[in-house]
Amino acid sequence: MSRSNNPFVRGYDGLSVHRLLAISYDDDCPLSYLPLHVSQSHLPDSQVERHACVFCDDFALITEGQNVPPELGAQCPSHGIARNLVYAVMAEEAGQPLHVGDTYSEEAAREVVRRLRFETGFYSRAWEISSAHITEEAGRFLAELADIATPTRFLFIAFRIPYSPAIGVKLISTPWTDDNLQQVEGITAARLRQEHRRKGMPECLVDVLHLATLADVRILVFDADAPILEGLTLYENE
Repeated sequence: MSRSNNPFVRGYDGLSVHRLLAISYDDDCPLSYLPLHVSQSHLPDSQVERHACVFCDDFALITEGQNVPPELGAQCPSHGIARNLVYAVMAEEAGQPLHVGDTYSEEAAREVVRRLRFETGFYSRAWEISSAHITEEAGRFLAELADIATPTRFLFIAFRIPYSPAIGVKLISTPWTDDNLQQVEGITAARLRQEHRRKGMPECLVDVLHLATLADVRILVFDADAPILEGLTLYENE
């Protein structure tokens, strides 16, 4: 399952701020949004906005009041006016750029990024979901693990919640991606799945735990009274 289809995923990956020129050229054409060439990235907004420019598919160069090297100018066949600057908040999804929104100052854009990143590190790391997302067999498997010392190679610890039938899981070494697991545990995600299956873990529980860790969930509680997580498989009572 891709990250975009993982119901545990919240927020955005790879957030960044891009300073772009909103360029007008032909009267009947929409504005083009392009970054300044790196050689002019130091120019303040006052020397960019409402100034003449040339541009290509990849970047723009301010020509009004600036000395543009001929070899750079030759790469920009189009002429226009930089009407204003926007600070685009961008993210990544499935390896592709995703436009989140625009602001009109770098400070505002970075504040949006700060809020979306949830830099406290706690947002969406603890979840309570309906136990209907695993079978009764899987629930019994977790309950048995909660009553013993869960094997460390499982990379999770099952625990009971006092005065409640709910079962919790503390997930370790998340996210369970190849890159992270190789670095921390010296194994792959496929190898960890294989280990879980070899120890008799029901497939539905394997799937839910691995999905949760890919969203960097650290605490997952299964409770019959908890809400259903939209997009996650449900199981009929046995």
